[in-house]
Amino acid sequence: MPNRIERKMQQLKEKKEKAFITYMTAGLPDMEGCKSLIRAQEEAGVDVLELGIPFSDPVADGPVIQAASYKSIQQGTSLKKVFALMREVRSEGIEAPILFMMYYNTVFHYGIDAFVADCIQSGVDGLIIPDLPLEEQGELQKALEQDGAPLLIQLVSPVSAGRVPQILEGARGFVYCVSGMGVTGQSGNFHREVIRYLAAVKAQSQIPVMMGFGIHKASDVEPMKDVIDGAIVGSHFIQFMEKSRYAPEAAQAYCRTFKEELNTSA
Repeated sequence: MPNRIERKMQQLKEKKEKAFITYMTAGLPDMEGCKSLIRAQEEAGVDVLELGIPFSDPVADGPVIQAASYKSIQQGTSLKKVFALMREVRSEGIEAPILFMMYYNTVFHYGIDAFVADCIQSGVDGLIIPDLPLEEQGELQKALEQDGAPLLIQLVSPVSAGRVPQILEGARGFVYCVSGMGVTGQSGNFHREVIRYLAAVKAQSQIPVMMGFGIHKASDVEPMKDVIDGAIVGSHFIQFMEKSRYAPEAAQAYCRTFKEELNTSA
């Protein structure tokens, strides 16, 4: 049975639109403010929201997201509180697909079965876990084999090359293509052969291909628009929200503009 992510991807395909996906750190500026930002983004037409679960020792996050995570942890954000936030936004009618981007230590410490059960109960649609390689996904994937469980979104990078078919076998939702080497937030530092790499992934993928890392505005992905199915903005969106003091109206305006520009002559 398709979940919210798959339904959204199908709708976009039928409308011939590119997906716009945002990343924000859970718990900022606070829990109520976070809820307001989620609602503002849904109203602006964001297709999928990534909610970053703060972690003290991230490996894929650049300085912007690290700082945001630290601030959120200092304010007392925990996985249990984010599950409570998810239950609230779902009970208030938010239907946008929402993923958790997190590290496996958090899942393991919470308890895999308990974690998956709370994902189902609170309406989490997908998981992105950068430090969980394909060879170590078995235990979690088995726990996710139940109705209503979130999808485990697969990541590939410019060095994945020959592993791409293996990584994408049975993958659902979309594939997250890391556009460059290193951590998030490296503005415009795209791999020199990024278009060729994205095209190779697209040729082998049965699911939509999303590009992330280092994207600020829709024009950043203009050269790749014929290849990718959507774009993901994280570090820049966090910086933008900090500068605008987490005003929902500002987030909404940014997201609406990006979505429109992304789909101009798409």
